[in-house]
Amino acid sequence: MAYHIQDFVRLIAQLRNPNGGCPWDLKQNYRSMIPCLIEESYEVIDAIEQNNKENLREELGDLLMQVVFLSQLAAEDQLFTFDDVVNDVAEKIIRRHPHVFGEQSAGNEQEALAHWNAMKAQEKSRQTETSVLDNIPHAFPALLRAEKLQKKCSKIGFDWNHVDGVIAKVEEELDEVKQELNRPHLEQPKINEEMGDLLFAVVNLARHVKTQPEEALRQANHKFERRFRAVEQQIRQAGKNPADCTLAEWDQLWDEVKLQESHN
Repeated sequence: MAYHIQDFVRLIAQLRNPNGGCPWDLKQNYRSMIPCLIEESYEVIDAIEQNNKENLREELGDLLMQVVFLSQLAAEDQLFTFDDVVNDVAEKIIRRHPHVFGEQSAGNEQEALAHWNAMKAQEKSRQTETSVLDNIPHAFPALLRAEKLQKKCSKIGFDWNHVDGVIAKVEEELDEVKQELNRPHLEQPKINEEMGDLLFAVVNLARHVKTQPEEALRQANHKFERRFRAVEQQIRQAGKNPADCTLAEWDQLWDEVKLQESHN
C-alpha cells in the first residue's frame, strides 16, 4: 500500500485522538516539540553533509512529521490546518517567483533572488514593525541569529565599509577577553560577556568575507572529529590507552595526522 500526504495527516491525527491515541503524543504541545524539531532539522543537514541519500529520505520524513504534528496541534486549537500551511506556502512561492509564474523575467540567479527579495520587502512593508530587527526568530542557533541581526543592520547602512574595520574589531574584542582573564580575581559573568562580544565580532567577519559561520563551524567540527578519531586510532594501534597519553604525545600525533591530510 502506498501512503499519500492526506493519509499521513490522518495518521498523525489518530496519534492525537483521545480515544485510542498514543499516550506520549497526547502529552505533547507546541513547546515540547521544539527539541524534536531542532533535532530532526539537524539530522537532515547531517544526511546532506554526509551525502547519505538513503538516510536523507528517512530524515526528511521525520522532519515532515514535525510539520504535520504541529499543524495537528493548531487544528485542534482551531487556528489553522495542514492544508492551510500548504496553501499559504504555495501562494508565497507563486508570489515571490514572478519570473516563473508571472510576467517578469530573470536571466540568472541574481535576478531571481532580486525578485524574491523585492516581493518579500513588499510583503513586509504591509506589516507593522517597530524595528528592522523584528521577525528574526529568537530560537535560531546563536551563530545564525547573529548573522541575521548583522545583515538586517547592514541593509540600512549600519555596517563596516571595509573588512579591515571588522578585523580590528575582532582584535579589540580578543584584547578585552585577555584583559578579563588577566585580572587577579576572575569574574565569570564578565568573561562570558566578553566572549560573547568576541564571537559576535567573528560572525561579522565571516559575513564580510562571504562565509556562513554556522556552516563554517560545522565543517570545523567535522575536521576536528576526523583528526581526533585518527589520532585515537593510532594510539590504540600502538597498544596504548588514549587517556594515558601525555599532551606532548597527542600534539605529535595530531601534527602527523594533519600533515598526512595535507598530502592527500
